[in-house]
Amino acid sequence: AMALCLKQVFNKDKTFRPRKKFEPGTQRFELYKKAQASLKSGLDLKAVVQLPPGESINDWIAVHVVDFFNRINLIYGTMSEYCTERSCPIMSGGLKYEYRWQDDCKYKKPTKLSAPQYMCMLMDWIEMLINNEDIFPTRIGVPFPKQFQQVCTKILTRLFRVFVHVYIHHFDSIINMGAEAHVNTCYKHFYYFIREFSLIDHRELEPLVRM
Repeated sequence: AMALCLKQVFNKDKTFRPRKKFEPGTQRFELYKKAQASLKSGLDLKAVVQLPPGESINDWIAVHVVDFFNRINLIYGTMSEYCTERSCPIMSGGLKYEYRWQDDCKYKKPTKLSAPQYMCMLMDWIEMLINNEDIFPTRIGVPFPKQFQQVCTKILTRLFRVFVHVYIHHFDSIINMGAEAHVNTCYKHFYYFIREFSLIDHRELEPLVRM
């Protein structure tokens, strides 16, 4: 699954958002390369997510948040033609779970949205945060804000909901596209990462607990 070439499964034109890139020459780029090398080496995913000796936990979390955003963004982009206002009028994970959108800007109260609307708001919101130098500083020596891990918890909690929706409502499409192995690997990697650093409330994980 690790060696599966993305180009075979995912059409570049369907990427939901432009990928956020790590700048070569930066510390974060080196850390990202280290994380990707571990991932491709076929190591146990539980080991891959562990903080490398001597590295900053906030840098490690930042690298993974951006990478998961890129990869989940790509997964949803390939599903988006099957996830429509008609097929998914509510952002949900089966009959028991409904996710409402709130962002303190346009939607100050939790608001019912269709799944495609929710996904669009979510990706815009994450992109805005990861491009904000006050939250995700890229310059060496600039410290992370005190609330950095809280912001990442919120981002990862909402990204987890993309997996919930895709697995529960669009799993047939994943199988039909031959993307099952890739999506499963991405999900496992994400799951081990959030568990390693206790980044999501365990109640949020309930919709996919059987997995």
